Amino acid sequence: MKTSAIAIVLLGMALNLSACATASQQDHRSAHVTSPDQYRVLLENDQVLVLEMVLEPGESDRLHDHRDETVYFQQGGSLRISLPGGEAMDVTVPDGHVMWHQAWTHQVTNTGSEPVMAIIVEAKP
Repeated sequence: MKTSAIAIVLLGMALNLSACATASQQDHRSAHVTSPDQYRVLLENDQVLVLEMVLEPGESDRLHDHRDETVYFQQGGSLRISLPGGEAMDVTVPDGHVMWHQAWTHQVTNTGSEPVMAIIVEAKP
């Protein structure tokens, strides 16, 4: 199995740890509110919130929540995903990777040498 394939499997495993890190509807901390330097609203309506994320090398966002989401990594890279309980996983996400995840809380750090860019589509309650 190639390194990028292993990273995708590990990313899926890390993302599925969300049972202990699910974002509640009542205390929702949206990424563009907690980390406005890394997230920009592209569209918001009654059904979805669409965000653009750009993390420069060495940059971290702040702990935030996502509702059920689909993420398209325009430009992937090396990331550390940290959960509220202290668990963290280092992953390598390839360019063009698409993932879906149920609502969760996390922080992301770009541990690579290139920017990571993604489009995030969150379902509205």
